[in-house]
Amino acid sequence: MKSPDFDYVKVQSIEHALGLLQTHGDNARILAGGQTLLATLNMRLSEPVIVIDITGLDVLRGVTVQNGMLRIGALTTHSEIEDSTLIATHAPLLIKAAPHIAHRAIRNMGTWGGSIAYADPAAEWPACLLALNGTVLIHGQNGERRIKADDFFLNLYTTALVDGEIITGCEIPIKTATSWSGFSELARRHGDYAITGLAASAERANDQLQNCRFVFMGVGTTPIRARKAEAVMNNSALDSKAISSAVTALRDELEPLPDLTNSSDTKRQLAAVLLERLLQSAAN
Repeated sequence: MKSPDFDYVKVQSIEHALGLLQTHGDNARILAGGQTLLATLNMRLSEPVIVIDITGLDVLRGVTVQNGMLRIGALTTHSEIEDSTLIATHAPLLIKAAPHIAHRAIRNMGTWGGSIAYADPAAEWPACLLALNGTVLIHGQNGERRIKADDFFLNLYTTALVDGEIITGCEIPIKTATSWSGFSELARRHGDYAITGLAASAERANDQLQNCRFVFMGVGTTPIRARKAEAVMNNSALDSKAISSAVTALRDELEPLPDLTNSSDTKRQLAAVLLERLLQSAAN
């Protein structure tokens, strides 16, 4: 199919982008990596009056460590994250997740900020950001806002962004000597969206896990934290009994949405398998 007609502006500053957003409101769309927007345009799922290209804003690119936090710019591509030494050192969960995102050609173009803003519940980065207790950095006409990932993803493709705002980046607490993380997903084919996936993080204390965050993708309208399973594992010995109890708690709390090929029961079973596997790997 062919996209509808629209005006196109490549902005030279964040302020320029914000001004256009304020003028055009919901009739404007931001172009970052374009891997989602271009598809929705061609399928006529999106019909903006104006497309605002922010790809020239180098201030939104790159990975840095600032004030004890890992900062990922909104225009940083999936491949740049995958290849980053800073990411490998300070947020290895993202290195584990990156190869599951589509294929290399798409990872070379798609952006971190685009994925967070689009908020696909089956996507890897929103789940990872939530698992790592990250913060979304947002810029609008009234300056910067900071929203914790726990409060950012509201519903299907719906976030706490309001009209006239753009994501400039995210901050993630850097890895400590006691940090543990794990990632796994199940898909029909490599590069497909996950049937279900799990991004997990915790702190190790002797033979226990603390501050557990188990986040599932592909099971709801947003990334879903398995809070009952987290509570079971927090301050429990990392042994087969605790793992079994956590898996039981997950089965009791998780109510996955079915899709065209997988029932709710199938997704619940697969989610339980992923949790058990990751916890066993942590124990070993």
